[in-house]
This record gives sequence, structure tokens and C-alpha cells, in this order.
Amino acid sequence: MKHTALALPRIAPSLAYALPLVAVILLAPALAQAHIGAGIPADFTAGLQHPIGGADHVLAMGTVGLWAALRGGRAVWAMPVVFLTAMLMGGVLGMTGVPLPGIEPAILASIFVLGAAVAVALRPHLAAALTLIALFGMAHGHAHGVEAVGGAGFAAGFMAATMALHMAGLAVGFGVLRSKQLWVARMLGAGAAVAGLALAFG
Repeated sequence: MKHTALALPRIAPSLAYALPLVAVILLAPALAQAHIGAGIPADFTAGLQHPIGGADHVLAMGTVGLWAALRGGRAVWAMPVVFLTAMLMGGVLGMTGVPLPGIEPAILASIFVLGAAVAVALRPHLAAALTLIALFGMAHGHAHGVEAVGGAGFAAGFMAATMALHMAGLAVGFGVLRSKQLWVARMLGAGAAVAGLALAFG
């Protein structure tokens, strides 16, 4: 009993860091229906709202930050930067009407794959991880682009929202590392992967 009492203060901070992502995972089926519709105005506010309007984007982008924090080193900045760069490229293609195959399956796969990578503490070569993240980033960006009348303001908005989601994932990851409760990160990764499957088959 004494051991349990001593363990609780160490576990509680980890769960506190994780609560926002846990909430998104639990609300994923409802949030999946919250996308802003096609043909929305091309302004900064609409772009800012778009990534946070669907659980698919929130889960994938948050998990990129979480995986980057856990991997450490150059991954901390390289993973988010590569995702953002590829997302911007995909967004431009989408806004200019250039089609890309398999966008929706790629977005759903990104949630499962990124979540599973965190859950099993996957540590591939950084180049391989960045290639995968670039593909997923382009898919998410293209989805943003095709749902709006193209514009720099809209692109700036979804870039800013994505950076915020990456930062949130990084904050959760750093909090988990500080508390030395890596099982919390694995639990979150597994939850994101399950949420991705739920979105894919729901």
C-alpha cells in the first residue's frame, strides 16, 4: 500500500500532460464529422480552423510532435519541419486543382502508423521516418487545399494551426520524458492508432 501511495505523485503529472490528447482520442468519432466543407473562404481564420476541425488531422499532427519528442535529437525539429513543408506543398497542389491519388486512405493510415510507431517505440533511421512523415504531410495538406478556394491567408492559417498541434504533441512528449513514465506515451500512441482504425471503419 505504501508503494502505491508513493507511485501516484509520479504518475499523476504524466497523465496531466496527456489529458488533452486523451480527450481528442475519446472524441475522435464525433470530431471526424466536424470538417469545414468544400469551397470555404480563403482567409486566415478558416485555415486556422481547418486542421482542428477534424480528429484525423488533430491526431496525426499531435502524434508527429509526440513521436519527435520521444525520439529526441534532430527529430525534435526535423519531424515537424518536414511535415509542415510537405503539407504546404500538398496544400498548394490541392488549391491549384492538381489531383493526388489515395489522399483519404493516406490520412487515415497516418493516424494508425504514427500512433503505432509511438506505441511500440519505433526508432527507424531518421531519413526513413522523415520520408514517411513527408508523405503523410502532403496528404493532409492536399486535403486542406481542395476544401477551400485557394489563398495565401488560408495556407498561413492551416500552417499555424499545425505548428500549434505539433507543439502540443512535443509538450506532451517532453512531459512524459521528464516524469519518466514512458508507458503513458505508449498508451497514447496505442489510443491514437485505435482511433485511426475507428475512423477508417466507422
